[in-house]
Amino acid sequence: MTRLNKINSVFLLLLCTLFLVGGCQSNQAKQTQQNVSEKNNESQYPIKIKNKFGTTVIKQKPQRIVTIQWGNQDIPLALGVEPVGFSAANFGVKDESGLLPWTKKQLQKIGAKKPNVFRDTDGLDFEAIADARPDVILAAYSGITKEEYQKLSKIAPVVAYPKSAWTTSWKQQVRLNAKGMGKAKQGERLITKTQQKITQAVKKYPQLKNKTVTWVNFSAQDLSKFQIYTPADPRPALLREFGLQYPQSLTKEIKKQDAYSKDFSAERADVLNQTDIIVGYGDQKLYAALKKDPVLGKIPAIKRGSVAFIDSDSPIVAAGTPTPLSIDYTLTEYLSLLGKAAGKVQ
Repeated sequence: MTRLNKINSVFLLLLCTLFLVGGCQSNQAKQTQQNVSEKNNESQYPIKIKNKFGTTVIKQKPQRIVTIQWGNQDIPLALGVEPVGFSAANFGVKDESGLLPWTKKQLQKIGAKKPNVFRDTDGLDFEAIADARPDVILAAYSGITKEEYQKLSKIAPVVAYPKSAWTTSWKQQVRLNAKGMGKAKQGERLITKTQQKITQAVKKYPQLKNKTVTWVNFSAQDLSKFQIYTPADPRPALLREFGLQYPQSLTKEIKKQDAYSKDFSAERADVLNQTDIIVGYGDQKLYAALKKDPVLGKIPAIKRGSVAFIDSDSPIVAAGTPTPLSIDYTLTEYLSLLGKAAGKVQ
């Protein structure tokens, strides 16, 4: 080989090496950039989220998260973020902490020692909310009024419910609150994970499939009327995910599709005749009173005992209004209760 050929060979070898190294560095740079983008910049700002009262604009990624009213704190907690302030639970709590068991468990898991819990069960504590210095206020599942929304918006952008008060499903709640945090993709992964748990758990209760259900609230002190939660409410919405459906005889009575409840007089007990399973808040004393009642006792589900009453001593009493954390905590017990009621349907 001549000296010139040797020089050309060396040159070509160097050129190939530089090309390979450059290609690797380019791929590494792209991967690094992609990883950083996924980790730190899921959302493009400003984020705009439509709600019942207008459009919420979040100009930059929030660092300080405040949540108000029922269950919203469970979304950031499930995503590994401790809110700098959140509302106390107003029922289902067994101590003075204001924390439901699944919320307390998750706080411990992420190492939160002194959560800032707003004692606002009788109304929003605007001063405490402002003192928490939030970058965003999450209220996707709530009953805030337009005036409250406007007042809160002077403190920080508010992620409110999309259509009507107290009708946001757990999936909508996750999507809206996670988007407000700048964690939309993590929110979708949380939904998928929770849905998989539900799907697997429901397989153990085939007796639920195609059964009709109605969530009914009776009062032993006044059996002249009863209240149902409509399909728009997240409680019946979760029951649908279990394979249960509201009977058409009842849904045709619901004229306001965005209302979460409807009241009936006992004389209209016939609207429940096509219901296989009645779900509601109550205990054996209430059930005994219903069976003795000359009108309500004739409802087929009550006569045969296909009733799943949720006692105040059960954590399901608060988990009926679901979040990913409450679903995970109570799913087995809840399905067992429903399965026993379904087993009595002939």
